[in-house]
Amino acid sequence: MISSRLQPESLPEPEPGRSLWQDARRRIRQNPVAMTSFLALVLIGAFAVLGPLLSDWSSEDINWNVLGNVETAGRPALGSGHYFGTDQLGRDLFVRTAHGVRVSLMVGIIGALIAIVVGTLYGTIAGYVGGRTDNIMMRTVDVIMSIPYMFVLIILLVIFGQSMILLFVGIGLVSWLDMARIVRGQTLSIKNREFVESAVVIGVPPALIILRHILPNLVGVVIVYATLLIPNMIIFESFISFLGLGIQEPNTSLGVLISEGASQMQYGVLWQLGFPLFFFIVIQFGFFFLGDGIRDALDPKDRH
Repeated sequence: MISSRLQPESLPEPEPGRSLWQDARRRIRQNPVAMTSFLALVLIGAFAVLGPLLSDWSSEDINWNVLGNVETAGRPALGSGHYFGTDQLGRDLFVRTAHGVRVSLMVGIIGALIAIVVGTLYGTIAGYVGGRTDNIMMRTVDVIMSIPYMFVLIILLVIFGQSMILLFVGIGLVSWLDMARIVRGQTLSIKNREFVESAVVIGVPPALIILRHILPNLVGVVIVYATLLIPNMIIFESFISFLGLGIQEPNTSLGVLISEGASQMQYGVLWQLGFPLFFFIVIQFGFFFLGDGIRDALDPKDRH
């Protein structure tokens, strides 16, 4: 009896620990605004890919029956097969909006990827090497940032011609500067941690330290910045296309559709502007709210 009383009571098993990414996934699922934004972006992406398959018209087909009276023809109607109506040339606006969303998302995602890759590598090297190299690299960034990058992009499009590839590359290459400054600041704090100093002591090459120790710890910052960078890329493309220097026929984008819709408002044609503008606004708010949710989910100060 005495020995049994001295036996320690069985303790409950501890809960298994969660990694940062597991905890981030759990917290972002509990964020209704972020999840609603993510769902909206998924639906818009599905519309961009599958939308043209739901219509009997292509983006270049002209319905000659709706041409004539600009004020009444081409209104949205399910029975006519034009779910969003037609534009001023009798082309199906539903299919053209789907193509415009697809092109704008491609510009935003590809431009953001270029900016992230260039900015991350540049900022990581500057922050890790430090010293004179860091000063030269960051002063170069300061000089480039003093030049209006929208003006530079317009000059590139005027000199080398208006092409979609140049637009992708041009937007990405003039938008990496902020990414480089953010990554450089994060690298300065990471390179003084124990695991990096231990790798230096045992003789790990600097390139391997950057790839295995610095870059993996920057993934959270890069993901958050990417969700905020994509809508900015779409805004740049829409502005360039609104000026007539971006996407050209037969391709289209949200900027082109908004520009065409704005020119038809004087005739009372509101649907030609309303539908592309709706998708443009939802994409902007969707990425912004999703970025805020990811930032809050990855914040270690709010973990519990």
